[in-house]
Amino acid sequence: MRHLVISPRAIQVVNKSIDLFHHHGFHTVGIDKIVKESQIPKATFYHYFHSKELFIEICMTVQKERLKEKVVSIVDYDQGTGVRDKLKTLYLLHTDLEGPYYLLFKAIFETKLTYPKAYQIAVRYRTWLINELYSQLRLLKIEASFNDAKILLYMIEGAIIQLLSSDKTGEREMILECFLKQFKAA
Repeated sequence: MRHLVISPRAIQVVNKSIDLFHHHGFHTVGIDKIVKESQIPKATFYHYFHSKELFIEICMTVQKERLKEKVVSIVDYDQGTGVRDKLKTLYLLHTDLEGPYYLLFKAIFETKLTYPKAYQIAVRYRTWLINELYSQLRLLKIEASFNDAKILLYMIEGAIIQLLSSDKTGEREMILECFLKQFKAA
């Protein structure tokens, strides 16, 4: 997608809509609800965004970029934190049902057929995240494999599903600890 330049008012609409999509889903939130909640005329919405499909792509791109910034700040700029703690922070960031990854996770299930470009944005983020996780795991143990990073991502997504069906937050951390035990220095 090309570089986005969006007016401050349009950003407010995007932020409000990200919250609506996060809590109500992509199919149940229509343009009428977006303009009502954002308090803008429908014509203004279409002036900014042209279609719901493009709008969802923009929302997904904004959410993905915000999340990438958080991940990069944890991985690259938090020099006082060990790799194990960075992995725990990344895990907790991505398993938070109110956090930014939940919308991208939800998009994988809700957008594939109706909004394929938005779906691709979510899939590309997952690929990027696997690479980041792999880099961190290799810092813990040089023999770490790319499959270990995939397993960690699957654990993140499994924890989200578990949290949606119950509130066992203690279990999600225990599972991560069991996974990380294999990466202790030899």
